[in-house]
Amino acid sequence: MSKHGNVILVGPMGAGKSTIGRQLAQLLSYEFVDSDHEIEARTGADIPWIFDVEGEEGFRRREQAVIDQLTLRDGIVLATGGGAVTREENRRVVSARGIVVYLKTSIEQQLTRTAKDRKRPLLQHAEPRKVLTELMKTREPLYQEVADYVVDTDASNIKDVASEIARLITQP
Repeated sequence: MSKHGNVILVGPMGAGKSTIGRQLAQLLSYEFVDSDHEIEARTGADIPWIFDVEGEEGFRRREQAVIDQLTLRDGIVLATGGGAVTREENRRVVSARGIVVYLKTSIEQQLTRTAKDRKRPLLQHAEPRKVLTELMKTREPLYQEVADYVVDTDASNIKDVASEIARLITQP
């Protein structure tokens, strides 16, 4: 593998980036890192609190710095936040420093997978289906833009998706 030997997972909330990323890291014997968890660890605050205090723009600045630092490593599987691709600098960095896999999922699956999650700031103050649909309209082209591979996560189980990604990125 090239591009620092990293695998970077992008996609909407509920696509399975963290869950599949952990499994993929295990298969590849890589370190797994979640950019949202890294932001929380560095700030000592959770993502909803950062959104409340600094707004989305403040969060995105923190996210950009973390993604820049993490992608300088070698041999990681990085799960990015669903909105990481909205910043041009993030798109440039992930494209240059890793093999980017877009984990694609339907709005229905996103609704199911995020229904009980209270740590999704963008879903807390509006109708989730409408928010997810609008986010997908703006972000889908950006996920496609950076993706080296697109893998659908709707019908497959975690191990199958991780195995498929491992096969894709290691084939000659």
